[in-house]
Amino acid sequence: MDFVSLLDQQARTRPEKLALRAIGQPARDWSYAALAEASRKTAAVLHGQGVRRGDRVALLCLNTPGFVFALFGAWRLGATVVPVNHKLQAPEVQYILDHARVKLCIADGTLAPLAGRMAGGTRWMSTDSRAQGLPFLDELLEQAAPHADGGTPDAQAPAEILYTSGTTGQPKGCLHSHANVFHAALCAAAGTSLTHQERTLIAMPVWHSSPLNNWLLGTLLMGGTAVLLREYAPKAFLEALAGERITFTFGAPIAFLAPLSVVPDVAAYDFSAMRLWAYGGGPLGADMARRLAASYGSDRFMQVYGMTESGPLGTVLYPEEAIAKAGSIGRCGVPGVALEVRRADGSPCSPDEVGEIHLRSAAMMQGYLDNPEASAAAFDSGGWYRSGDLARIDEDGYLYIVDRLRDMIVTGGENVYSKEVEDVLAAHPDVQDVAVIGRPHPEWGETVVAVLTPRPGRRLDEAALRGFLEPRLARYKIPRVYEVREALPRTATGKLLKHLLRSASQA
Repeated sequence: MDFVSLLDQQARTRPEKLALRAIGQPARDWSYAALAEASRKTAAVLHGQGVRRGDRVALLCLNTPGFVFALFGAWRLGATVVPVNHKLQAPEVQYILDHARVKLCIADGTLAPLAGRMAGGTRWMSTDSRAQGLPFLDELLEQAAPHADGGTPDAQAPAEILYTSGTTGQPKGCLHSHANVFHAALCAAAGTSLTHQERTLIAMPVWHSSPLNNWLLGTLLMGGTAVLLREYAPKAFLEALAGERITFTFGAPIAFLAPLSVVPDVAAYDFSAMRLWAYGGGPLGADMARRLAASYGSDRFMQVYGMTESGPLGTVLYPEEAIAKAGSIGRCGVPGVALEVRRADGSPCSPDEVGEIHLRSAAMMQGYLDNPEASAAAFDSGGWYRSGDLARIDEDGYLYIVDRLRDMIVTGGENVYSKEVEDVLAAHPDVQDVAVIGRPHPEWGETVVAVLTPRPGRRLDEAALRGFLEPRLARYKIPRVYEVREALPRTATGKLLKHLLRSASQA
């Protein structure tokens, strides 16, 4: 089964059931029948823009109906979607469009001005009329006739290319087939017991793999209702949870913690409809878990762990385990996922021994786009994905992340690879040497720290460094802390000793 066929099936069996709701003034609703019709019209619009089977369509959108229409519309044509992080700056977006050889980029009206700063042959379209000089989807949909379906997508054909930063400093495109995407949604729905009665709030960016594959598509798979919050803000998040009678939502830990600092009356909101709160991007300690439970009047907080490459599927820490196993990312309890913690020689680790997490499932990516070396390195000879995460596993089977082989920093649920930030900082004329590390943060998981040495006779100014980075990196990648040293610790061969910097930073 693929999601085009599934949507059509839902439209036949529950045509009037609410499938999609976009919060706004006013809110807008689409039944399953209306969503299927909108996707057929979108396919016609995309076809009119030159999109054909095998082409790639980028989606540079916030959490809007246009994203969902374009997703299904592209799939109806046999095209592959390339969701793009809306927080990226122009050079970062340009790299993705070029690397994926995108035929058409559909952008939110507020983001469409980026089109004027892009080179190359990618065509652009706006989701709405706020962008000047571009065709926009809303208007074209009113005029379009439904496109005749191009047939059921092949299960192994590429459905999406999800970009995630790499240790080389350039993003890598994770290729997921229609079978991969369907399996990710199916296993996520099973692992969290989603039903046709679900009202799922999509508050985290929908271009992320988990909000998209696990929760938006998982909800539609089960015949539930997906509620779109255009962009996360603490108060708007609480108002949506209470006002929309949401039963399930997912967020980075900071999404649940931020309202406690900026909204004075969290306890006044009615969250009685909430069945389950899922969070990922970093485990919570016992004190923080208790704080969330007390603040939201619920102990139904569940930790999930995975990565873009894995669908994302991995482990789960259920609410009843949150206090006793605080700090853990849980066990491999997601149906359809196999997990092992292995030594460097590939043998399984003993309890409390540190090793690398290996994963295998039908949701796993096919490989990295046009990067056979990285694809080969990502999997062992048995088809297990090497996560790059070092963990220990206790006698009960619960995993605890110890470190990351790839120096990834997780801040507010966003992945930041230090090499990418280091490469940009190294281009600053006043910087002689630089290392970027993560420092533990009670709410964000980690915060990005830059440790630098200045060129002889130069002085490093924090404001100037920030100003240098802002047009070159997404905001969440920009270091919050800058520390100046006379020299950085290196081996005799020049290898940077980041563990010494981390130890000093955390002391």
